[in-house]
Amino acid sequence: MIINIRTDLALEARELVGQEQIPGVIVDTEKSKQMTISRVRIVDEQGAKAMGKPIGNYVTLEVPRLKEKDPALTEEVSKNLADELEKMIDIPRDATVLVVGLGNWNVTPDSLGPKVIEKLIVTRHLIEYMPGQFNTKKGIRPVCALAPGVLGITGIETGDIIRGIVEKVKPHMIIAIDALASRSMERISTTIQIADTGVYPGSGVGNKRMGITRESMGVPVIAIGVPTVVDAATMANDTLDMLIGQFARQAKPGSDFYKLLEELDREEKYNLIREVMKPFVGELVVTPKEIDALIDNTAKTLSGGLNLALHPGIEYDEVSTFLQ
Repeated sequence: MIINIRTDLALEARELVGQEQIPGVIVDTEKSKQMTISRVRIVDEQGAKAMGKPIGNYVTLEVPRLKEKDPALTEEVSKNLADELEKMIDIPRDATVLVVGLGNWNVTPDSLGPKVIEKLIVTRHLIEYMPGQFNTKKGIRPVCALAPGVLGITGIETGDIIRGIVEKVKPHMIIAIDALASRSMERISTTIQIADTGVYPGSGVGNKRMGITRESMGVPVIAIGVPTVVDAATMANDTLDMLIGQFARQAKPGSDFYKLLEELDREEKYNLIREVMKPFVGELVVTPKEIDALIDNTAKTLSGGLNLALHPGIEYDEVSTFLQ
């Protein structure tokens, strides 16, 4: 079984910026009681080089209680997700959107994409064959969906499958949903990340496949992801950070030991730990024991947001019937 999980997007971009103003990068943060929405816009090559990411928009919804099964919270997050997606879906209402659920449905932490597809309101066939009852004037967009599986199941590159569908169906946009490999334990199932720069399946676990991007597909690509695993080195690094934090609080300010703790670079620690652990555990990834419930709940939240964004003529009460 092959897990196709990619790395964090917008949150890491925002953390790179921090409080420092970087030329070519625009940062906006919006906070409410339940969530923090971070928007990072890379506007030119200078910003792209500084951030190490392509020009485009990166949005993160940080929701600490996203793990909880709370219908009211699910509705609120879905509506906020829909608002962010609507800003990126810059195509006519009658234009077709292909939604792709990336991942391996046989591996729970990697099954988020296929689970979302199960709860999506697909309408392309209804608009084509029943135009009197379903049409774009009623706020229903032509949407088709696909869960292509992974190379280990199909023997075909995921990107090739999607490109073949694109050539036949000719959608005006692709929305790809994937699970992420996080660089922080606290982000597992608590953040939703969106980017309009496409996706490289498998890159989060060192198994980078063919990119699903505007360049490779010929149409705009929006990527949506939620962290579901961390690698062992991240767990060890986070644990070490906690220990260092305890030592720093007990160390005398200004002492040599205190200065040593302050100078430790997190990225250098991570790379060192990874090199030490690799011969023993390889590319080990870890996921919470309740991941099956987390995936089901997250899939409902993402599906709700997608259905609202793609079909503005449908209210959440109607959408929720598809999320059961």
